[in-house]
Amino acid sequence: MQVFIAVVEFGSFTAAANALRLSQAMVSKHINTLEDRLGSTLLNRTTRRLHLTEIGSNYYQRCKEIIRQVEEAEAGAEIMRGSPKGSLKVSASIWFGAFALAPIISDYLLQYPEVNINLDLSDRFVDIIDEGFDVAIRIGELQDSMYIARQLSLFELAICASPAYLARAGMPHHPADLQSHQCLGFTNWRNHSGWKILQQGAVGRKPLSSRFDSNNGQALRAAALKGIGIIMMPKVLMTEDLEKGTLVEVLKAYTPAPRPVNAVYPKEKQTTPKLTAFIEFLTEALNSPH
Repeated sequence: MQVFIAVVEFGSFTAAANALRLSQAMVSKHINTLEDRLGSTLLNRTTRRLHLTEIGSNYYQRCKEIIRQVEEAEAGAEIMRGSPKGSLKVSASIWFGAFALAPIISDYLLQYPEVNINLDLSDRFVDIIDEGFDVAIRIGELQDSMYIARQLSLFELAICASPAYLARAGMPHHPADLQSHQCLGFTNWRNHSGWKILQQGAVGRKPLSSRFDSNNGQALRAAALKGIGIIMMPKVLMTEDLEKGTLVEVLKAYTPAPRPVNAVYPKEKQTTPKLTAFIEFLTEALNSPH
């Protein structure tokens, strides 16, 4: 295939032979062998120049892609023998990045002293390539894209309230009961997430009442601990509160299903040691017992 590509791109058997440091006879033998295997003519030869046949043109494009992938695989294997070094630019949501990701990144930096990380926290949907990110950490189902996605862990939600709030307002047993409760609102939820998931299919449903909304999970947790209302947030945010009993989990049977946490990155980034080591480190850390 490499010989065939060279003949096409140099325009003659002689030029290809010189570039590849082969004899012209050997170049001709390679092309004849390819054509015999395929049972088709790839090149029309004349005394003055070569012309690709229709089959040859299609085969040339495929050969180019195959050789590119082989070279990329070999280069990746060579790179992987090295130690992680260089800079990583990482994107994540504000809450997940600050609460869950930042401590793990600190541990990663201690283990790999030749790596630098720029962690950019935003709840907007970043363009990984245009904005120069090496990897984005995204929660939820992904749309088909040009990127590679690696699932790191599962993201569990929990619905909780303080004992004082439940003593005052009563224990909800069904999502319909939430109509008579204060449900703390996370303003970064999308249209079909959050409390709206629990209301799906409810006849004549009304927007749930909330005296306190915020785009910050810690702010909502503080309000829940003070007895202001019911919170639905990532379970890891409230693990310590649940263990102490300062928050109580409710409506367990109706809690939305866990969502995947994915590392999303461009294809050309997949073989760098710094990124491979980072993703492996995240996977282990996010799945280890707390």
